[in-house]
Amino acid sequence: MRVPAAQIARIRDLGYTEAEAQFLYIVAVHSGYFTLGQFLAFTKARYGKRPTSFAQRLIKQGHATARDYLRKGSIFHLFSRTVYGQIDKDNLRNRKRHSFEFIRTRLVLLDFILAHQDLEYFESEQEKVSFFCETLHISKDRLPAKVYEGSPECQPTIRYFVDKFPLFLAPPVSVSPGVVTLSYVDSGQETPSHYLAHLGAYQALFRELRNFRFLYIGANSGHFRRAEETFWKLVGGRVESDVGGEILKYFQIRKKWDDRGYLFPVTADFEFLTEARRRFAGERFDAVYRSWRAGEVTEEGLRDKFSDLRPDQAVSFESCLVRQHGVPLAEVCRSGDGRANKARHPLRHRSRHPEGDSKLLEA
Repeated sequence: MRVPAAQIARIRDLGYTEAEAQFLYIVAVHSGYFTLGQFLAFTKARYGKRPTSFAQRLIKQGHATARDYLRKGSIFHLFSRTVYGQIDKDNLRNRKRHSFEFIRTRLVLLDFILAHQDLEYFESEQEKVSFFCETLHISKDRLPAKVYEGSPECQPTIRYFVDKFPLFLAPPVSVSPGVVTLSYVDSGQETPSHYLAHLGAYQALFRELRNFRFLYIGANSGHFRRAEETFWKLVGGRVESDVGGEILKYFQIRKKWDDRGYLFPVTADFEFLTEARRRFAGERFDAVYRSWRAGEVTEEGLRDKFSDLRPDQAVSFESCLVRQHGVPLAEVCRSGDGRANKARHPLRHRSRHPEGDSKLLEA
């Protein structure tokens, strides 16, 4: 994980120790919310004067608030523009107040980050967009996006990867490049519809990636099997799509369009045609199209000509169990010799796409 020394120094200038500054940087970038239990896990400290002093300084300086959770503990929200400004991230959404559902998800996400500090995460929206568009040469319109409507005088704003779930390259094996790892964070309280919507938002990007890994991060292992089955049902089937069949459909719609056969607009056909023209551009496809129109190429012959384009994606699904955060572990001024329970974060239920022939990389 990248923790820029210059930005950590700026946070230290606000009155925090090196370890506290590093922790606040991670919280600001990845979650916005934390518990003292997570602070203790990061610093490997015990309950007592140190975490209490840290919490009191945050509150006193107006850098964070403490929010009671069911009168059983406190969740801290790092919101101060002063802190975020020290790391040039004062416009992050993490500064805003959120629902308990959002907070639960961020706490689970932070647990994963703290347990896997060896990974190189894409931290910002711009880093993610640049990686996919400039490094992998994927069109921006294939990225998961959300449109935010402004005032009547302002143009709508398009934001990418608004979920801010962990996205990183799995550590490389030998000389192979790292595998793109996309993820979903389940707080344990969400409904299946949230997960379905997430997969749907990423569907276009999944299609563009030759190899990728999907990591389901959750606080309840009971959801893992269903999540995996849903992933392969909705994503795996599309990854295994019949390219020859798609080209045939493209030719059929293209012929109807060229022959002015559409009396009324058919939105689905036009959307497919636009996407297919992009995917199957070039003289190779145009030459076969002309031969197919002339009756010189049969459907079987067409499939044979493009048999080399069968998908060869290597796709894997994995799940990761993190500690349960149904109840925060500490109050603002808690003291004494209580201990935070040690948590294990095993990666579990690995599976891979049956058609993939490239060796998948594991974290």
